[in-house]
Amino acid sequence: MFGGLRERLQAVRNRLSSSIGAVVAPPAAEQDTTSPVASSTEPVKTAAPSFVDKVKVLVLERELIVSEKNVAEALSELELTLLESDVALPVTDAIIISVRKNLVGKHRKIGESVDAMVVSALKMALLEVLGKGFDLKEYITSHPHPVKILFTGVNGTGKTTSVAKIGSYLHKQGFSVVIGAGDTYRAGAIEQIAVHAERIGIKIIQHKEGADPSAVLFDTVQYAISHKIDVVLADTAGRFHTKSNLMNQLDKIKRVMKPDLVVYVDEAVAGNDAVIRAAEFDRTIGADAIVLTKADMDSRGGAAISIAHTIGKPLMFLGVGQGYDDIIPFDPVGVVNELLDSA
Repeated sequence: MFGGLRERLQAVRNRLSSSIGAVVAPPAAEQDTTSPVASSTEPVKTAAPSFVDKVKVLVLERELIVSEKNVAEALSELELTLLESDVALPVTDAIIISVRKNLVGKHRKIGESVDAMVVSALKMALLEVLGKGFDLKEYITSHPHPVKILFTGVNGTGKTTSVAKIGSYLHKQGFSVVIGAGDTYRAGAIEQIAVHAERIGIKIIQHKEGADPSAVLFDTVQYAISHKIDVVLADTAGRFHTKSNLMNQLDKIKRVMKPDLVVYVDEAVAGNDAVIRAAEFDRTIGADAIVLTKADMDSRGGAAISIAHTIGKPLMFLGVGQGYDDIIPFDPVGVVNELLDSA
């Protein structure tokens, strides 16, 4: 995952380290080879360091301050790397500002690893923009049941499959789950989610094709309440934020269902388009968390880095394949370690 971006960040990391530069260790006291004592086989007695020797050591062991000049070119290279990896411009700016703040003006003593300084600065910058993630298991455990989760997003981004994957994940975590087939317009959508539900052993509530999705999801919530189900997962039809009638329908679904969480689903490979769409959905309908599908196919990684920072909402899951188990809770620290090839 993020292989291309990882390689490019590694190159920038090396460039920053070499730009700051390593300090040559203090030279050992030179031996006078012309002295008869030096050519003797007798043990050489080391003379006490002179005043001049002590001054040399103090000068060489002084703290070195990283300057803007040390890192300017490498930061320009980092900026280009992020932009070419589909990281949104405001997010790129935030990363550059953070890295500069954590390097320029810092003191480095002799023996301190330059690479460790660089990795620390990059880690802090990336973690600041990625945020903390969203622990769905913890959320469900700490909130009244049923926890009602509404999934939104544009057409063809894997929303219905993500609902099934998350249902399977929660089922394996010991939660009882019911799925509401709220996509009543797309041909075959109800059959698709019904097949998924049967395969993973989860109850589904469905009406006929063309039914009011608000009614379907109302019935789903009532079923969950009467059967003491832990979680309601509500699938909905894909829609674009520019279609006012579909957005108004989603607004009605929210009023009827009263979801605890609204989750926006998009493709990681969509890059900046996913970031822009997520921001628009958040403005028009609201979003509490993000699921990014096809993260395994995204070598650039821009959307995963940009989206949480841009809309101020956390990533919840990354889809990384076709199977029901191919969805992983988003772990910012793990992603950063992978990108920087560090532990």
